Amino acid sequence: MTEEPAFSQETPIRVLLLDDHEVVRRGLNDLLEAEPDIEVVGEAATAEQALARGPALRPDVAILDVRLPDGNGIAVCRDLRSRMPGLACLMLTSFDDEDALLDAIMAGAAGYVLKQIKGTDLVSAIRTVATGQSMLDPATTARLMHSLRGPEAAGPEEDERLAALSEREREVLDLVGEGLTNSQIGKRLYLSEKTVKNHISRLLSKLGVERRVQAAVIVAQVHEHGDTQR
Repeated sequence: MTEEPAFSQETPIRVLLLDDHEVVRRGLNDLLEAEPDIEVVGEAATAEQALARGPALRPDVAILDVRLPDGNGIAVCRDLRSRMPGLACLMLTSFDDEDALLDAIMAGAAGYVLKQIKGTDLVSAIRTVATGQSMLDPATTARLMHSLRGPEAAGPEEDERLAALSEREREVLDLVGEGLTNSQIGKRLYLSEKTVKNHISRLLSKLGVERRVQAAVIVAQVHEHGDTQR
């Protein structure tokens, strides 16, 4: 298990900005450059620019506008992370759009914030995702789970992936889907937090995803699929 990166004034969080509005980029740049432990290493106005410049800039965090003139930030997130698996993507949007949130989760985004967010909250979000944590809180995810219906439900592929899990891993996954923390899951199942963490690592690997919130989406889709078949 690799240690979480430690950032400081000497080794700042390297940030890439992608937004098609210059005023927004300039505002974000000014906000972030005022922080001693954050450095803006590059900017892009289009998806094409971000994909061309991103890998060479080696950012730790990419702040990506969801709506772009030549595509969308979610596709950029997926493409950049395929080349830089350690990159944390923070999706920035004007819309409280649940479809975009679902797509962002499945693209491996670490967080999703509205442009109305306070500057101090955005800085905190960047520091959070830079250390490998998620900004997708259980309440937001739970709301998303309830919005999944009919055509969005899982098909045989997801059912097969879940079938590969042990009974204990399914129990852990169901509780992840409810938004419980490792500590809460441990208390519920009478397991140590370390054991819960090991179960989650194994089930994520079996499901072919990196983040627990992605696994929660899959299990919610399967449950929804089961409900529609009754």
